[in-house]
Amino acid sequence: MVGLGTLANMAAIIIGSTVGIIIKGGLQQRFKDTIMNALGLAVMFIGISGALQGILKVKGDGLETANIMLMIISLALGAFLGEIINIEDKLEGMGEFIKTSLKVKGEKGQNFVEGFVSSSLLFCIGAMAIIGSLKDGLSGDASTLFAKAIIDGTVSIFIASTLGIGVFFSIIPLGIYQGVITILAKYIEPYLSDSLILNISFIGSVLIFGIGINMVFGKKIKCGNILPAVLIPIVYEFIMKIF
Repeated sequence: MVGLGTLANMAAIIIGSTVGIIIKGGLQQRFKDTIMNALGLAVMFIGISGALQGILKVKGDGLETANIMLMIISLALGAFLGEIINIEDKLEGMGEFIKTSLKVKGEKGQNFVEGFVSSSLLFCIGAMAIIGSLKDGLSGDASTLFAKAIIDGTVSIFIASTLGIGVFFSIIPLGIYQGVITILAKYIEPYLSDSLILNISFIGSVLIFGIGINMVFGKKIKCGNILPAVLIPIVYEFIMKIF
């Protein structure tokens, strides 16, 4: 069944965040802070590992750097476009709207928007979300998204244990994002080369590293406003084919 992978992913986040919310009430603040820092470090290294795959290439017996200009241009243009659209503000606005609509107040309302925005970006950015959704849409193979569901469900336990119920509602942008890619997979597949998918994943990994920094040090980087950077490799690929 096409789309089953995204549904499983959403279900895993619902279960994981619910467990995290239950745990949250019994944790002292120092435990929450330490868990968030530990998760942030893990996310940073996930981002670093993906970014290094895009930056470093094996040449003979050594390594050489590659795609540095692509990274710089993608991040700079992505940040410029993201600031024009103000994606981060719109994500926060969505979080505030959900919070207000559900009348979430008091302790449950604390960190609601931060939890919603951080988890939404973390669950949507990355190779597994893109590749898994494409495979699901093209052949009904949801194995990649099933694996992603296990990872996201586990991570959501710990994020929700520190940031609360906002993590639960990250299933909304996740469902839209992966669902759209799954539906459009057959139409965009002819234009997706292996190098393009690699470059999109590479830039996405840099943003994942930025999310990790925010989790450890507080909101230092507007990762949502740099999100259009993952689309710049598409333009780059088109230009390279022309020239």
